[in-house]
Amino acid sequence: MLLYDLDVSGNCYKIRLFAALTDTKLDLVPVDLAAGENHDPDFRKLNPFGEVPVLVDGDFTLRDSQAILVYLAARLADRAWWPEDAMSQATITQWLSVASSEVRNGPNAARLIRKFGYPLDMGTAMRWTDKLLPVLNAHVETQDWFALRRPTIADCALFPYLALAPEGGISLTPYPALMRWLDRVRDLPGFIPVPGLYGDC
Repeated sequence: MLLYDLDVSGNCYKIRLFAALTDTKLDLVPVDLAAGENHDPDFRKLNPFGEVPVLVDGDFTLRDSQAILVYLAARLADRAWWPEDAMSQATITQWLSVASSEVRNGPNAARLIRKFGYPLDMGTAMRWTDKLLPVLNAHVETQDWFALRRPTIADCALFPYLALAPEGGISLTPYPALMRWLDRVRDLPGFIPVPGLYGDC
């Protein structure tokens, strides 16, 4: 399988992280967004939105990091990361939605503004963040993981932009339970860092 990838992208990293945690083989194809490679006609055939990550598995092409996590987890013989029953899938999916909405509009947006100079509104990003982080912290005060009381793709989806929140000027110190969860993810066998995470550049 090919993963069209950008090393500093949290959305790409969540796929690389899941692959590392589950010994899933991916061949990385770097896409240089700064050079505009995502606007190349051949890449736009893979993803008309011109975004990474993109997964290519034979004749099947899939965009969107949450969808890719579901696909990869569903292919595993061990379905612990994405069980087959409806209740478990719904429980996980509600957190995938948080990753693609609240986290995207909050900590992710703040990082894009501060680290990469995106023309987004920091006030809006911080309002999303200030609403989000207390809710997440309260959730992991009562359980170690976000769904099913064990690691699932929900944790992989949420981890990158929360761990990278300081790059957006966001302190996680007021959220000790959330910080403990970040450490639990970091301690999982097979964990790999992303540039900028824990000082790794």
